[in-house]
Amino acid sequence: MKLRISVSLFVFVFIGFSLCFALNMDKVKIAFLAGDYKAAILEGEKVLAVEGYSTDIDELYYILGLSYLKDGNYLRASDIFEIILKEFGNSTFKEEAKLGLGDIDFLKGNVDKAKGIYEELLNSTGNNELKAQLYYRLSEVAFKKDDATKAKEYLARLKNEFPQNIETKFDKDLVVIAESPSGSYYTVQVGCFSSSVNANNLTQKLIRQSYSAYVEESSDPSSGKMYRVRVGKLPTRQAASLLEQKLSAEGYPTKIYP
Repeated sequence: MKLRISVSLFVFVFIGFSLCFALNMDKVKIAFLAGDYKAAILEGEKVLAVEGYSTDIDELYYILGLSYLKDGNYLRASDIFEIILKEFGNSTFKEEAKLGLGDIDFLKGNVDKAKGIYEELLNSTGNNELKAQLYYRLSEVAFKKDDATKAKEYLARLKNEFPQNIETKFDKDLVVIAESPSGSYYTVQVGCFSSSVNANNLTQKLIRQSYSAYVEESSDPSSGKMYRVRVGKLPTRQAASLLEQKLSAEGYPTKIYP
């Protein structure tokens, strides 16, 4: 199961940047919103290197954290989110930083730890936008743990409480599974690795190409833990075949599951 963290969501979507700020973050924000996360990181680190303390420096840290997260550097992203939580206690980005830590745990396969962070935030937040994101993420956690019933409950709450929210409309993959009586779907595998780093790198590349890519872990007695990179969750094999043909034409080794 993947976790969306792209600008169109990514998670997750970072919108509403202020037009007035003390730090010179124009290039950072432009690069981030354009999806050029390496450029956002480069420009953001430049600003940190030359600027002193500012009232909006926590915003810069948050953009950098998201950029590192999208670029697959989970360690640096985690460090930055922790800085926001520990050094900027009154930051308006505090809850979002904690959400980022949950997302990192989910992407690294620490599903139970991510679940705990999401549930804690859900019980404490008064931010409806964040609450909608948490419903979405908890549904993904439930699907990851093969609890389709619980996943559908979260999706139903998301749809009922926030029908116009971007999270409700965002990922058709989850809608396909939620509407399937068995919770089954077809997916296209494009890689299998013994290294989680290699799997995550390929996943991030596919996401940047606008594919719904994600990593599934499996354990084999002979080969040990494996990381399978897969794309899409489709209701019919015919739809999966069309996706397979497209990926194959782009040079990816493909196989449809189940």
